Amino acid sequence: MIVHATNEWTWDYYGPLLRQAIGETLQMVLTALVIGGILGLVYGLGLYATRRGGLYQSRWAYGVLSFVVNLIRPIPFIIFLTAVRPATIAITGTSLGVKAAIFPMTVVTIVATARLVEQNLVSADPGVIEAARAMGASKVNALVRVLVPEALAPLILGYAFLFVGVLDMSAVAGAVGAGGLGNFAISYGYNRYNDVVTWVAVAVIIVLVQLAQMLGNTLARRVLHR
Repeated sequence: MIVHATNEWTWDYYGPLLRQAIGETLQMVLTALVIGGILGLVYGLGLYATRRGGLYQSRWAYGVLSFVVNLIRPIPFIIFLTAVRPATIAITGTSLGVKAAIFPMTVVTIVATARLVEQNLVSADPGVIEAARAMGASKVNALVRVLVPEALAPLILGYAFLFVGVLDMSAVAGAVGAGGLGNFAISYGYNRYNDVVTWVAVAVIIVLVQLAQMLGNTLARRVLHR
């Protein structure tokens, strides 16, 4: 049977599917970003603090933390998604759907955020730590209340950039049964030879990325000029 390409778009049919796909994508992306972003920040602070010259310098601790990041980061997400399926089922009770996609997305977001945080903190002025310690601040307070606010603007921009990567992961997860815009584009666009559906999904993703970047830029500017 030969399936001919079609470029038809019927809002009554595709509209509800598109709204559902956007909702599923935002659920996956925002959950992974919030949980992964917070845990990744803590992890990144651990990397920064235990590296050579850090407040809690420990070659062994830094080596372990860095090894975990380097172990997970190079794995293509679609392979990681299938590799951790037993853990996903054990934690979420399923290997399909939005809930199942959030777990591996969050894990990858944690390690990506950790390295991003470490790199931004390393580039911050180390003098602020020395000044805080000289004024009697504890090591934890020097890290959390002094260094992080000092590097807040580049961290915000880094998180905005990370949004793109997490959105990409949601599309990959959608292509293998997790729902969202990835599933919408594949199931109703690619598989049905409907280019319009595919390009609508692309347009929505572009809009989401632009909004995230605009928000990141605005927040970073406010932090810099406070």
